[in-house]
Amino acid sequence: MPMDGLTLGFATREMNAILPGGRIDRITQPEKDTIVLLVRAGAANHRLLLCASPNNARCHFTNLNFPNPLEPPMFCMLLRKQILSGRILSIQQMHGDRVIHVDIDTVNELGDHVLRRLVLEIMGRHSNLMLLDEDGRILEAARHVSADMSRVRQIQPGLPYLPPPAQDKIAPEDADAENLLAKLEAQGDVPLQKALAASVSGLSNPAAKELAYRVLPAGCDRADNLPETAARLAELLRRLPQMADPRVLEDEQGEPADIFPFPYLSRDLDRQKPYPTVSQALERYFGARDQQDRINQKSASMVKLLKGQIERCEKKLAQQEEDLSSAARMDEYRIMGEIINANLWQLKKGQTEATLPNFYDENGGSMTIPLDNQLTPVQNAQRYFKKYQKARTTREIAAEQKEKTLKELDYLEGTLLDVGKCIGESELEEIRQDLMRTGYIRKGVNRRQQKALPKSKPYHYRSTDGIDIYGIFIRQGEAPDAFGSRARLRTRRYVKVTWSGTLRRACGKFLCWHLRHCLRFGLVARANARKKQLGRFNYGSPETPSADAQRDAVLHLLAALGIGQAAEQGALPQPHKGRCPLCPLTPFRD
Repeated sequence: MPMDGLTLGFATREMNAILPGGRIDRITQPEKDTIVLLVRAGAANHRLLLCASPNNARCHFTNLNFPNPLEPPMFCMLLRKQILSGRILSIQQMHGDRVIHVDIDTVNELGDHVLRRLVLEIMGRHSNLMLLDEDGRILEAARHVSADMSRVRQIQPGLPYLPPPAQDKIAPEDADAENLLAKLEAQGDVPLQKALAASVSGLSNPAAKELAYRVLPAGCDRADNLPETAARLAELLRRLPQMADPRVLEDEQGEPADIFPFPYLSRDLDRQKPYPTVSQALERYFGARDQQDRINQKSASMVKLLKGQIERCEKKLAQQEEDLSSAARMDEYRIMGEIINANLWQLKKGQTEATLPNFYDENGGSMTIPLDNQLTPVQNAQRYFKKYQKARTTREIAAEQKEKTLKELDYLEGTLLDVGKCIGESELEEIRQDLMRTGYIRKGVNRRQQKALPKSKPYHYRSTDGIDIYGIFIRQGEAPDAFGSRARLRTRRYVKVTWSGTLRRACGKFLCWHLRHCLRFGLVARANARKKQLGRFNYGSPETPSADAQRDAVLHLLAALGIGQAAEQGALPQPHKGRCPLCPLTPFRD
């Protein structure tokens, strides 16, 4: 567990060595559950992050720049009123658990020095951040907990602060051989790892496993001599503050999988990357993870909206296709009406059907035509002509509406694909603005939620041949009647490829030919010799391809770029029997 009590203790000691006596110069609240304090201490500025996120709650120094709302939330304004320009007295971890107290000496409206306390509780979905006065009463909290939500512990302004229910465990700093021995004996005959997690506060299962691994013989999970083991554990816990050497455990892809305040001998040491400070290690682990979690949370409503609109379009499309299929008999209605008109002399009122010669049949056959016995022959003919006119009108309107529905469906599917690719709030906000302009989302601005976001950046990839590939998403306005009353915005996707001059001269001409003839879905290659690049390949065809089609096209493009080595050697492949030499299953398309 990345932010257990053991890791939080190391982070607290790191902060407590720098921040006491520091002045709070600035307070921002980038998220509802996140506060950033700019503290001037030791002739340097330090940014202290206090986050009560349900999935990524933490407390450490940060170097990241968070976008802030155009207007600060109420909690942020209260913090600025109460503790801005105050000085931090101490940062304490309570009883070795995941609760942090930040004591601040500040001045009230009368000029008197008063004590204010920030309390951060890291408890999963119950995590919270609160400001207390000198009497221990809650001034404000990031999350309010009413009596309906919890009968045991309410968190509301004006109520006295009650700490989380105490657990019958020993704090790591208070653990000695006698206390540990008594607790371990009370657990019974269980593995030492499990007994430690149930006896010492703040220990997660990985931390308890590491401590047990360090004091037990190799291959053992239970202590043969419990008093001796308890004494070794007490000595190990006493030496923990001097063992600070933060590591980040990385998976096979190089992504952070866990964080350790010191090297864990029970895990693979080769995959534990060292970091100078605990804060840097925590930021490495939580930075991208927290950002992606928040992107997923903020895009959830948008994804639900887009999926609902896609489902609506699919139902509409099915109905339109049904109307088109029913209109396929319009020529048959016209022919029946003309045959009845040509044979009025043979028909009488009251007939239910008539078999008449079909002069449209080349073989001179006949046609049996159903009749309404309540109508005259002329009225029956007019009835079929009306059916013909209705079917023709239905076909024209349904075909037009089907085309609009297909375009709208392409736009919605493309937008849903773009939402899944968002890696920052800037890209998500651009998509949100597009949906507002197209009428899918109501226009409403809350300045306390709106953020001044930077412009989104293109995706950047580098191929094995050293070619830089940039993916650019550009949204362009179209005719306001593209889907009827909505103004449609089409997402145009570009891939921009740059390379060295030698490689461009060797195979640039061939790649232009290859892309021109082979790549599907309307990709266009435009060579630009002045900039020494292959230009842009436009995915923005009138019918935007699906996600699978776009992926296939990009893979096709990368296959074409993979001929760099052969091109430098002058061994360019040649077309054979109308097939591409790089992808023989793809025919040429001019």
